[in-house]
Amino acid sequence: MNLYQALRDGFPADLDTPAIDAEGALYSWRDLDRGSAMLANWLARLDLPPGSRVAVHTDKSVEALLLYLAVLRAGLVYLPLNPAYQASELAHFIGDAAPGAVVCAGRNFGWVSQLAFQRGVRWVFTLNDDRTGTLLDRASQMSDAQQPVAREPGDLAAILYTSGTTGRSKGAMLSHGNLLSNARTLKDYWDWRRSEPPNLAPRERPSAGSDDVLLHALPIFHVHGLFIASHGALLNGSKMIWFNKFDAAAVARRLPEATVFMGVPTLYVRLLQEKTLDTGCMRLFISGSAPLLTETWHAWQARTGHAILERYGMSETLMLTSNPCKPSDGERLPGTVGPALPGVGLRIVADDGTPCGPDEIGHVQVRGPNVFSGYWQMPEKTAEEFTADGWFKTGDVGRIGPNGYLTLIGRSKDLIISGGFNVYPAEVEGFLNELPGVDESAVIGVPHPDFGEAVVAVVTARAGAQVDGDACIQALKTRIAGFKVPKRVLTVAALPRNAMGKVQKNLLRAEHAGLFTAG
Repeated sequence: MNLYQALRDGFPADLDTPAIDAEGALYSWRDLDRGSAMLANWLARLDLPPGSRVAVHTDKSVEALLLYLAVLRAGLVYLPLNPAYQASELAHFIGDAAPGAVVCAGRNFGWVSQLAFQRGVRWVFTLNDDRTGTLLDRASQMSDAQQPVAREPGDLAAILYTSGTTGRSKGAMLSHGNLLSNARTLKDYWDWRRSEPPNLAPRERPSAGSDDVLLHALPIFHVHGLFIASHGALLNGSKMIWFNKFDAAAVARRLPEATVFMGVPTLYVRLLQEKTLDTGCMRLFISGSAPLLTETWHAWQARTGHAILERYGMSETLMLTSNPCKPSDGERLPGTVGPALPGVGLRIVADDGTPCGPDEIGHVQVRGPNVFSGYWQMPEKTAEEFTADGWFKTGDVGRIGPNGYLTLIGRSKDLIISGGFNVYPAEVEGFLNELPGVDESAVIGVPHPDFGEAVVAVVTARAGAQVDGDACIQALKTRIAGFKVPKRVLTVAALPRNAMGKVQKNLLRAEHAGLFTAG
């Protein structure tokens, strides 16, 4: 089944009810179906070869979501690209994926079209976040009826390029089956709710037991916003309150109309700074894409009464684990990402591949219907990332407790080997973040003439506070083994982050590489 058809089957019976409230602009379910059909018909008009990629480098908008649905309907492959990517980055993605068409923001048409045409792309269109652009102009002339192209579960639906923090960015290939299986699992596990027929009028305050309403404030060039959030609402026939960009004050004003919110940790930190947070009708707060500080978790619970649900996933696998949603499934534990989702295999292994016992730290490996088929045009790399018995090596390090909950320790590439001893940054960061005045920390390894690698901490201070690096080191010496204690603690105004809020430790390592070595 084409993934779009499966999502379409979740739409409510009355297609004229509100589907998306985009800051006052209302879209019905019929609008979503008709709009995506017209776009799909225009894509079909281009006569692209089967399996062609459509690269999308646009700002977030409802029309951009419709374009994603249209690509699925047309049986093509969706390639979302961060609109912050610059020419050199885009040149790699276009050159590697060889898309049949590129869609970009109108302000970037000059340089994007030049890059695309130089690399053999025939079609380049514009799409803006104010419902303008050449793509919409063309599609407006098309029929609003379209039969989704038949697809098998293993057929490619999307390619997501990894962040590329080390080496060449890789395109993770996700199939219709990968995306649909994960969406259905999360619909059940996160207890998405809907009555029939829908009973929410525009801007109506939800009440306990009513249909779920998703407040969507995430970008849609990434798994979290595009697949996990959007698929959840579409498959359940749930209305979305839509923000093209996150604005803490605006989101706080609309929270009383929603029941579900998904965010990265930074969004929760910013919302906590708002004077008013009316969460009385909220059912579920979910956090992912970056580690959530336990302090933020507790601060949110103290302020709102809600325990944030933390989960774990990757571009290559979609969602893998989740803290429980329903009380009958267990409690939500801060600092953990919960047990494996139904149908997902999860194991921890040592360096030699032998299984680890409860609470033993090792490499996280997974398998299941949600796991991707491999990297685009990189068969050798794909083979390296899977074990002989078919488990995907996530590159993460963690431990599973006796209760089955996974705790992530860090990325294996972030592992520091100092004087022959393994140091896991997340462990040291946990102690650093408890020290007076420390707001956040990032622990990295840098070259050292004696130890091979030296442990270095880069920290930010709380508002109005100062951090004494030497005092931090002395405090840590009383709490953790000496080989784990940073040789230096450096204070900065802010930690470098990517678009999803993850700290870019590769940039920190590069910046401080010469701290202990000449030159």
